[in-house]
Amino acid sequence: MNTDIIYGSLVTLVSDPSLWALMLAAIPMGMIFGAVPGLGGKLGIVFSIPLVFGMEQVHGAVFLLAMHSVVHTGGSIPSILLGIPGTGPDAATVCDGYPMTQRGEAGRALGTSLAASAVGGVLGAFFLAALIPIVQPIVLAFGPAEFFFLALLGITFIAALSGDSLLKGIIVGGFGLMLSFVGTEPQTGVQRFTFGQIFLSDGINVTTATLAIFAIPETLMIASSSRAVSSTESGTTRYRFSDLLSGAADVVRHWGLTLRTSLIGAVIGLIPGLGGDVASWMCYGHAVQSSKTPERFGKGAVEGVIAPETANNSKEGGALLPTLFFGIPGSSGMAVMLGAFIMLGIQPGPSIALDHLDLVWILIWTLVIANVMAALMFLLIGRWLALIVFMRTGLFVPFVLLLVFVGGYIGGGDWENLIVLVGLGALAYGLKRCDWPRAPFVIGIVLGPVMDISLHQSLAIWGPGFVFRPIALGLALATVATILVSWRRTRALSEGNRALP
Repeated sequence: MNTDIIYGSLVTLVSDPSLWALMLAAIPMGMIFGAVPGLGGKLGIVFSIPLVFGMEQVHGAVFLLAMHSVVHTGGSIPSILLGIPGTGPDAATVCDGYPMTQRGEAGRALGTSLAASAVGGVLGAFFLAALIPIVQPIVLAFGPAEFFFLALLGITFIAALSGDSLLKGIIVGGFGLMLSFVGTEPQTGVQRFTFGQIFLSDGINVTTATLAIFAIPETLMIASSSRAVSSTESGTTRYRFSDLLSGAADVVRHWGLTLRTSLIGAVIGLIPGLGGDVASWMCYGHAVQSSKTPERFGKGAVEGVIAPETANNSKEGGALLPTLFFGIPGSSGMAVMLGAFIMLGIQPGPSIALDHLDLVWILIWTLVIANVMAALMFLLIGRWLALIVFMRTGLFVPFVLLLVFVGGYIGGGDWENLIVLVGLGALAYGLKRCDWPRAPFVIGIVLGPVMDISLHQSLAIWGPGFVFRPIALGLALATVATILVSWRRTRALSEGNRALP
């Protein structure tokens, strides 16, 4: 491993005042988006896209990752104080965090969550760093044929894991794939599906599509159910500084559980499509199973706060690896992050591992520094940040919608992109209301150009026989296996539902 790149990237990050300023702005923003139930990390990235538009690649990527990596740190606040998850993965924290508050240990629970999140985030970053030497030779073995089937596997995998129906996921992913073909055909220069519209000659703008699919439905759902999380402060935000330190000491006291759940969370993050919910609940289950007194869980066991909080933050390091090196996001949040990276001119894939390792290491150090800074910042502003949970979520709606439309316009530079934004946003709102997955759409529109070019190159080099290249064949079989496993799971669930009285 090139130590010059490792230390050089750290020096670049810590010696640039503008990067420190961006992190200082991004971290409280991420914690606020996590602390207000109904917002979350995906909406935080969407909110940030217009803010980072036009920034240098490193500056924009650092801002986005610093903001996103601490969302779950903020999400533990309403989970512990009110028993209301700030984000989906924080639901597991409610099981023991809220009972601790009910018996007067809110400060200890918050301190435990704070320290566990910081340790999990740092260990997740180190997990990503440890895998870089392994990933590089794998990337070097990939050619056009392998990337075609890898993109196909990515769409199928995300479709299989993002909902209860593989067919729904494939349909949505296929629609995204279809829209990715709009524009100029890369081999012949022929216009495809543009219907004579000049603004479509460069294709559907990924930033516009990402904003439409994720931001508009979430914002409309928040607007339709706009209310304050709690009407009274109820005294739950009152705690002493010594209580926070006592909770942090619990993380050290249970260091074995902290290390194990951090590793489990990072590994789960590495698997595309699983995400934070799976990581937090699996680690919570591990804490229960490995405890000598499992009957304490659900009644205020501090281990029940440590396990999900370490997992929530450590999975970000694992999820970043497939996102950067293969263009396959490790979670739905990383799917939105992928679109934001592309807007900044960062093209995930083999070129990252071969030519831009300095950027990867800057992002690794960003994960480390952001999680530590979030812990320190919480110690300073925790009492006031806790009041965020009592805000009316509808107050955010006008600002988010304004930034969404600004981002949709400047993302493509043509006013017609607003028509695409509204059209795709209406479609996405319908998908959300009908409980259809949306992540496969973004994967389809992002990986579509990769599939298109890789298929043409593979046919030109090897002809139809490219399918039988060893790695390509393995990826093709993995795609078929994913479909079969998902089909069997769906069939088993439907039979189980029919068996219920």
